[in-house]
Amino acid sequence: MKDKTKLLILFGGVSSEHEVSRVSASSILTHINGEKYEIYTVGITKEGNWFLTSSPAVRIGDGSWEQDPANKNVALSLDRASRGLVVLEDTEAVKKISIDVVFPVLHGRNGEDGRMQGLLQIAGLPFVGSDTISSAASMDKAITKVMVEEAGGISQADAVLIYHQRYTKDPYGELLGITSYFNDTYPLFVKPANAGSSVGISKVKNAEELPKALETAFAEDDKVLVEEAITGREIEVAVLGNEEPEASCIGEIFAANEFYDYNAKYENDASKTAVVTDLDPKKEQEIKDTAVKIYRIMGCRGLARVDFFLKDSGRVVFNEINTLPGFTNISMYPQLWEASGIPYPDLIDRLIELALEQ
Repeated sequence: MKDKTKLLILFGGVSSEHEVSRVSASSILTHINGEKYEIYTVGITKEGNWFLTSSPAVRIGDGSWEQDPANKNVALSLDRASRGLVVLEDTEAVKKISIDVVFPVLHGRNGEDGRMQGLLQIAGLPFVGSDTISSAASMDKAITKVMVEEAGGISQADAVLIYHQRYTKDPYGELLGITSYFNDTYPLFVKPANAGSSVGISKVKNAEELPKALETAFAEDDKVLVEEAITGREIEVAVLGNEEPEASCIGEIFAANEFYDYNAKYENDASKTAVVTDLDPKKEQEIKDTAVKIYRIMGCRGLARVDFFLKDSGRVVFNEINTLPGFTNISMYPQLWEASGIPYPDLIDRLIELALEQ
């Protein structure tokens, strides 16, 4: 009988998206084929403590796993001779748990920005998703814009980059620069360069709203993008693969709020998503091809979700790429692959296979 693959699922993290990560991990644990894997779940608290937990999926999702008295403090071994976890117990004997592959179900800072990926690469552990460099570049919206622009042929929203240090020294000058750049035209979006799940994003309708929006964004990152607002349908494509990535069918977001912010994504039941069925086949293929092209430009592996705006004119405008998209019950990534013929459990299997290929 073939040995089960030893799978480590990481969740939580020191991130503003800690709660989303928990729910994603809970969903994965609910859908995974348990007969194929020997599963170890490690939760990272908001304070950065690592605990091996045997709590059920529902307790991981609601956060009560942290109160489980059976939790054990662990650390990732950086010794490649013993790849896996070290259990930190008050005994002289060192207990090690070997791991074959890691699924870092971590969103936002310290999870999908290359830091965790770098740690796993140093430890010599295969993991689901892109490597350190690709993860870091894709997380940074400013760097992504530059890389996609250099490749050419892909439309993006016009934007200006604002640094916290410069803004603190001369807020009036920076604000004047923004209004001048956009010719005092509104609305604009103010976004942290490094944040996911639309955390820290504001829509501003006039110059008076800019300072508060910048303050909100700077709370998440010291680098902020101020971007023109694009009017159009919000669409997303799930991409899967390593050397030969594939695109899923296309999904569309119908936000309950003024835009698809954190609240609209995870807290407002009125927000809806759907598979797009009304596009011309050529336009649909153009969007899929563009998603795969961006995936390759950014050097992604395993998975990513690529987001666009589709204007009434038919122009496709790239918005952003997410290398560790949500896996909650309402998340678009697993839904799109389900609609494309890959059920959630099979999708998890495929992602782990892709990780082991690397």
